[in-house]
Amino acid sequence: MLVLNATYEPLNVTSVWRACSLILSRKAEVLEALPDRLIRSPSTELPHPVVIRLVTYVKVPRFTARRITRRALFARDGHRCQYCGSGSRLTLDHVVPRSRGGASSWENVATACAPCNLRKGDRLPHEAGMPLARAPRAPHPDLYLTLGTVAIPAVWRPYLPAAASGREAAGGLQLAA
Repeated sequence: MLVLNATYEPLNVTSVWRACSLILSRKAEVLEALPDRLIRSPSTELPHPVVIRLVTYVKVPRFTARRITRRALFARDGHRCQYCGSGSRLTLDHVVPRSRGGASSWENVATACAPCNLRKGDRLPHEAGMPLARAPRAPHPDLYLTLGTVAIPAVWRPYLPAAASGREAAGGLQLAA
């Protein structure tokens, strides 16, 4: 379930259980629901939510540094090796190796397939003759909106910024019907 702030700004993705809890406590309202599906309890029934909106505005810090995870790194790099373009056996590579003082920061990590990571070893990309497809950078905060989803439901697209809804074209997600 996609959760929107009171201003219709996407906040995160949550479970059906959490969405129903927010709706029943009158902290959120249903904007989009699955047709012909209800969630029933002994005392009430709700439409099966797909997109909900919080009733009151929640201030969320946006541009805080986020921890590097493989899932976020692979999504940022489109699930492709930044050296050869392969999509299999992906690993995390330090562009400036840690053995040479390289930091574990977004600007120094890239997705690499295992063969490229092994071939590069503890060398710099130019020393190994392996240029990066693009320079590493911190991911856009919108990447985290849909990180936990396997596919972006089509009904979410009007509510998502282009950076998040366009990820399926980059190889990160599939668009669901």
